Amino acid sequence: MDTVRPATDAEAIPPDERRITMPRTYDLPLPDLTGRRAVITGGSDGIGLVIARSLAGAGAEVVLPVRNRTKGEAAITTIRAVHPGAQVTLRDLDLSSLASVAALGETLVAEGAPIHLLINNAGIMRPPARQTTADGFEMQFGINHLAHVALTAQLMPLLRAGRARVVTQTSVAAQRAAINWDDLNWERSYDEMRAYGQSKLGCGLFGLELHRRSAASGWGITSSISHPGVAPTSLLAARPEIGRTEDTRDIRFVRRMSALGLAGTPESAALPALMAATTGTGGEFFGPQGLGQVGGRPGRQKLWKPLRSQTDAARLWDASEELTRVRFATAAA
Repeated sequence: MDTVRPATDAEAIPPDERRITMPRTYDLPLPDLTGRRAVITGGSDGIGLVIARSLAGAGAEVVLPVRNRTKGEAAITTIRAVHPGAQVTLRDLDLSSLASVAALGETLVAEGAPIHLLINNAGIMRPPARQTTADGFEMQFGINHLAHVALTAQLMPLLRAGRARVVTQTSVAAQRAAINWDDLNWERSYDEMRAYGQSKLGCGLFGLELHRRSAASGWGITSSISHPGVAPTSLLAARPEIGRTEDTRDIRFVRRMSALGLAGTPESAALPALMAATTGTGGEFFGPQGLGQVGGRPGRQKLWKPLRSQTDAARLWDASEELTRVRFATAAA
């Protein structure tokens, strides 16, 4: 359970009250985020809920775009049970629909409040059969990568106004992944794990390219990427909405590993994204530092080989703009 509270004079508060104290003694100091607005996708459960709770506890105004309002209200109840004065509100978002992404962007832009933190965290993993989004994209590529590209573009005026930090979550699956350039939507030869790896590699390449383009064009946005390692979340649990009626064997294994201290927890897995959101100069990669990068305390790490290709990042950026019909140069103007 975190014990973060906002502070204008951090040194005046005892260290044990200024830190998120996680299981296995992983601590992460957070700055005072009072007056900052944070938007977090996938914040109604799992790692995203821990991120939302932690940022709210540090004083941020947290906006949770959710598909399921009931889960969203439960998340707010959970956050306020720990931080009674937390500023947390819901907005509607279905990442499987670019129309829904655009509607959220229009809503937030109409509100006019600058965004200081954007955490592109939501995702799905390995639906039992190939499925497509409302726009015809392979579901993992569409939700994990393309929807977050479109959302970031929609929010560019607010991100620029807030000189925002953007954090995009990748995955250990990206470590050995590749972009299926000849069939981005896996229409000819579907492999659920390779498609998932591509989607999360796409997230990483996008986050790094966003920082490069911001620096080159003077957008004023700082972008980094993070990965949570391995932790027991709902990604591989029963998900009736994608056709998975029961927990997978993999999630049962991960739960045992986590209980033995050989993998992370949702609390520890949230720390790399929180570190990326509150430290560094952008263009960096944060993840767990333990054996195999599946758990452990958070820190900076070297880019995995598939993330190093700026040529791939630029090519995917162009392809993603074409597929989503967004243009960052126009949105950033």
